[in-house]
Amino acid sequence: MEKKICTISIASNWLGDEYTFYEDHKIKRVYDNHSLSSNQTEWLEPQQISKHNKDKLIRNCPEEHKEEVMIILDYP
Repeated sequence: MEKKICTISIASNWLGDEYTFYEDHKIKRVYDNHSLSSNQTEWLEPQQISKHNKDKLIRNCPEEHKEEVMIILDYP
């Protein structure tokens, strides 16, 4: 596994939703469907992430990683 860049949470309620970005441009999402189905993991391609969620990710991204995350997400 490549080196982790950062993990960004875009959870809007008590259900978790975190995206971890790696230097090899892999994106891991760990999320909760509901209280009995937590910590689901999936690996995503940038095109699988909605524009709305990309906006949230960039907004919540630490400033020092923003440029790199924008490149990985192919964000305008």
